[in-house]
Amino acid sequence: MHEALTGAGLTGTGSTTVGRWRTTALLGTAAAALALLLVMCGFPSGGATDPGGSRRAGGDRVNGAAKNPSGQGAPALGWGFTHTEFSAERGGPDARKRAEKLLSAQPMPQNQHIMGWGANNPEESPGRYDFDELDSRVALMRRTGGTPVITLCCAPDWMKGGKAGETDWSKKQLETAPSPEHYKDFAKLAGKVAERYPDVRHFIVWNEFKGFFDNDKNRWNYEGYTKLYNLVYQELKKVDKDNRIGGPYVVMDSYGPGEDTHDSGLKGPWGSVDQRSLDAVTYWNEHKAGADFLVVDGSSYTKDDKYVPDEFAATEKFADVSRRLRKETGLPLWWAEWYVELADKNDDRNGWSEKHRTAVQAAAMMAMAEGGATTGFYWNPENQGAACPGCLWSSTGLGGGDGGRELPMMKLLARFSHEFGPGTRFDRSVAVAADDKPDVRVLADDEATLVVNILGRPIKARIDGRTFDMGAYGVRWLRR
Repeated sequence: MHEALTGAGLTGTGSTTVGRWRTTALLGTAAAALALLLVMCGFPSGGATDPGGSRRAGGDRVNGAAKNPSGQGAPALGWGFTHTEFSAERGGPDARKRAEKLLSAQPMPQNQHIMGWGANNPEESPGRYDFDELDSRVALMRRTGGTPVITLCCAPDWMKGGKAGETDWSKKQLETAPSPEHYKDFAKLAGKVAERYPDVRHFIVWNEFKGFFDNDKNRWNYEGYTKLYNLVYQELKKVDKDNRIGGPYVVMDSYGPGEDTHDSGLKGPWGSVDQRSLDAVTYWNEHKAGADFLVVDGSSYTKDDKYVPDEFAATEKFADVSRRLRKETGLPLWWAEWYVELADKNDDRNGWSEKHRTAVQAAAMMAMAEGGATTGFYWNPENQGAACPGCLWSSTGLGGGDGGRELPMMKLLARFSHEFGPGTRFDRSVAVAADDKPDVRVLADDEATLVVNILGRPIKARIDGRTFDMGAYGVRWLRR
């Protein structure tokens, strides 16, 4: 393996043509020798974590990875997060240890891209591979017991008109899809990734249709994406028939009520989903070589950055979209990303208090679960500063004992993952006082109830026969 690049680049996760990109720094600088040492670490002692949630011992070892002995992987993983540029493998040793202990305490699915968001260009020249930084992230997922997921995006420059041996980390270049003549090369790269990490069983093909918008037709180039998807699907199944693959990871954009721009039949008080996004799912579903799960993402606010009717009621979009897509495809549904807070001109989401932000995020997750989604990945906006709105843990780059500590969103995500995992049967009969119904959101199974105060002031609520106080935007768990 050649030396890791030391440059940095920018990218986002939204569609170029629809103007909703979330820009974030990409690269880290993991040392090659350390990364090689880390990747040789397998799962924690006691056996590999089965994708279905059970523990198993033993199994063959390939590349230092614990081979799944049963060859089975559940298509429904539960609730976890996506690593971005900065994560828990960087920073001071004490902070890293605290962050990894936090992740190990409640193992969740963890997702990592093969290029960008903390990973280097994996194949800067044809056949010349550099997996150092991806090795480091996979090793982190292994050490902390999370079910590892890999998103197969983005593509090396030489596959999309750039020069072999060079990497342009500009947003424009990274957002470019592979050229059709290089679809097979990208599929081959995907196969190399699957061979390198035989314990990884779940793969998402591409990210948000990046580079697949047809400006002349003013719609998604779903034909091109599906060709790429099918080649990748076949390659991954060739590596191991028990690999789990899904797509198309298209953005469920929506317009406000009354707007007829790309209007569709999937609508509610929150607006109407862009018909072009639904067309992309339909085409992919009808022409795919196969799929183990369906992947989408989206925001609760509209294309023109409005909350309809308000930031909490707008999250009902996630439930409505989930029901529709599950019915159409019959596949387990994954939300690869979701967003509830508007970004400013610098693409930062820091306009709300942490309590406000966490409460709306809780409402969004509740809506996705109610709609039948079985897996979701929170896009962790980790940074290196002391202030990190919406982050799961404080930056491991902080000194003085402050780094790697649990933040409110981590507490919510970990508890939600634990209480409402795949197979949860929700109880729709939770008793809520009539006066409280407009002010709270409630989700429950037979063991736990999650209650969210959607008001920016304290309330006294009566839920399931119990009366208690809730602070402004309070989030509370009740045992049943």
